Amino acid sequence: MNGNHVSLSTATYATALTIMCCWLLWIGQSLILPLLVALIVVYVLTASATGLGRLPLLRHLPRWMLTTAALIGFALIVFVFFAVLTDNLTQIAAAMPRYEENLDQIVSRMAFWLRIEDEPNWARVRQATFDQIDFRAWIGPTLSAMRGLGTTLFLVVLYAGFMLMERHALAGRLAVAIRDPERRSQVFQVIARINDRIGRYLGVKTLVNAILGGVSYLVMVSLGIEFAAFWAILIGLLNYIPYVGSVLGVLFPVLLAMAQTGSFATAGTTAALLTLVQVIIGSIIEPRMMGRAFNLSPLVVLMAVAFWATLWGAAGAVLAVPLTASFLIVLGEFPRTRPWGELLSGGTPSLRHAVTRRHRTRVTHRP
Repeated sequence: MNGNHVSLSTATYATALTIMCCWLLWIGQSLILPLLVALIVVYVLTASATGLGRLPLLRHLPRWMLTTAALIGFALIVFVFFAVLTDNLTQIAAAMPRYEENLDQIVSRMAFWLRIEDEPNWARVRQATFDQIDFRAWIGPTLSAMRGLGTTLFLVVLYAGFMLMERHALAGRLAVAIRDPERRSQVFQVIARINDRIGRYLGVKTLVNAILGGVSYLVMVSLGIEFAAFWAILIGLLNYIPYVGSVLGVLFPVLLAMAQTGSFATAGTTAALLTLVQVIIGSIIEPRMMGRAFNLSPLVVLMAVAFWATLWGAAGAVLAVPLTASFLIVLGEFPRTRPWGELLSGGTPSLRHAVTRRHRTRVTHRP
């Protein structure tokens, strides 16, 4: 009876703590979101600096110089991204009347093919559906939201810079706090492994998304799709969202191609080529670069996307998989939480073998 009472109390406290944490994440979105994005950026920049250090011409440069170069490069990319985004949204607003006219012609053509243009109900259906769509009304709120995005991007760059500067100081303070040399060595080994694995995962994932965006840009330019740079950036960002992101990354440019040209053939060609790019990179290139060590269970992925999207909207959906994969890596480094890490990963053999190999290494070298 007493055991049941303790279990019920533990479950109650755990539920209350979970609800409180979710509430804090939701209410503190404006503060926590830039910090989390900056932390992910730090891991990506660290992995980038490591990659730069392998190049023959840069091999002998000090690590701080490579990291600083990566940070400056990231700041320039953010500036170009924001400039391209703002410029393209302004041009899209100017092109909206032409797009709405082309879409109106497409709807009329479909009604003619279906032989319903003279039906009395068709006029009422069209008035209640297609005629209610006003794309220009979305531009104003979108441009207003861009100001908030610019502030967030500035904070991300600022936080990332300070985090990079504080890394070595934090390591020194941690060394002073842990007085036992053996315990200190174990802690630093675990932290190094976690940082290395998270950095490699986020670095490779970001590189894959950049490749996907670049190839998609070339495809759209070759087809004459307007605002190709804008849609390429969007495709790269959406690829952080599994399953849904790939569909949206193809759907948006296809709809634009249809609105721009009023041609089903152009829209179909765009859909076919962008889908082919997604399949090749997602099924061939990404598995070769990423490996299977960080694969998540599809159910866990969908639940993570739903959870973070509910808390933080589109930003949460983009960050869901990087956050969950990083959490999985942390779980895999500790014996007590390792089974949960294997469960979340879908029980991939490579993860189990890597964990077993590290455990055997520690046992073999134990004094």
